[in-house]
Amino acid sequence: MTAATPGLDAPFTARELVRHWWRPALAVLLVVGAVVWRLVKADLGAPPNLELSTAAAFAAAGLLRHRLAMLAPLVVVALSDVLLGNSTVLVFTWTAWAAIGAGAWWAGRVRGGGRWLSALGFGVGSSLFFYLWTNAGVWWLGRGTFYPEGLDGLLASYVAGLPFLRPMLLGNLVLVPLAAGLVALVARLERAAVPTPGVVAAR
Repeated sequence: MTAATPGLDAPFTARELVRHWWRPALAVLLVVGAVVWRLVKADLGAPPNLELSTAAAFAAAGLLRHRLAMLAPLVVVALSDVLLGNSTVLVFTWTAWAAIGAGAWWAGRVRGGGRWLSALGFGVGSSLFFYLWTNAGVWWLGRGTFYPEGLDGLLASYVAGLPFLRPMLLGNLVLVPLAAGLVALVARLERAAVPTPGVVAAR
């Protein structure tokens, strides 16, 4: 390991992220891809709530190893909402994505074989949290209008949201582990590029 590479599994400082520029560059590409997908998925006939934001958040956390990664899903939803528009439910959707960003930061810190279990747990947990929190928000904002007040209305909101939960959950079960694989691949390529002390001495 060279002096310029502090530790391939250690958290990065801002200066180290500049030195490992390919990591933030890849994270930005994933965020941009998630934004573009959110803008065009309806035109492509994709299922509702099949999104890339959760996987992009997990990948950003693993690639950046910096607290800035928590902003990834909020950046996706903010940029796309500028063009798509939103309603008062954004209070719940944005806070859900903020929580998912924080969860990605903690889940993405797992190293080794545990990364895959962490990715699966994060994919399932974030899908369920988003479903429970945002549908509670839809009920809260529409209680007495779209849904009855009280527990019956909340349950009705959850039932109405089930078609949106399924594609998000199934998508994250595939996409988040793929994001974990991408992070592992980047780390492996970096390790392969770092000369061992014996090789350096032989030269």
